Amino acid sequence: MSALLNSTQSMIHEAYNYYLWTLSLADHRTRGWPLVDSPMPTVLYTALYLAIVRTGPRLMKNRQPFRLTWALIPYNLSMAALNFYIASELLSASTKLKYSYVCQPITRLSHPEELRIANAVWWYYVSKLIEFCDTFFFILRKKENQLTFLHVYHHSTMFSLWWIGIKWVPSGSTFLPAMANSFIHVLMYTY
Repeated sequence: MSALLNSTQSMIHEAYNYYLWTLSLADHRTRGWPLVDSPMPTVLYTALYLAIVRTGPRLMKNRQPFRLTWALIPYNLSMAALNFYIASELLSASTKLKYSYVCQPITRLSHPEELRIANAVWWYYVSKLIEFCDTFFFILRKKENQLTFLHVYHHSTMFSLWWIGIKWVPSGSTFLPAMANSFIHVLMYTY
């Protein structure tokens, strides 16, 4: 029993040391930015999202669907505007820096255009949190046919994956998928 306890304690200690080592590799430019320093806010928001996905349809089962046009129109317009801002910032800054669309190395420079890219990637990460509302609107409007495994998987993982992006690689080739996806979201939310 003592050997098992020591082995478990050693494994936890090694995992914690590995976590501390990964933190030492984090990009210094985003240190102190909201939601970036610790994984806990991202984990907690994602867990809350999944709890709402699990309980929301049950709570709505015997209720009439909500008509949310009053909320959906401003939400969609503001999300289109946010995604347009992100995409245009990434396009402008990456063009000025002559970024490659094939493979852009990570730089940790405090150049103003590099910081614009990091800032836009942070906003992209935050937009993934705001997009949880897409699912909540489906639940409140009783659109369970749109509440697919793929939808929930996509929304719950994108927020976590982009936390990794903003924590460790808020520049380099990270800009391209954020820029392309933001342009697509402008079209989606405008429609």
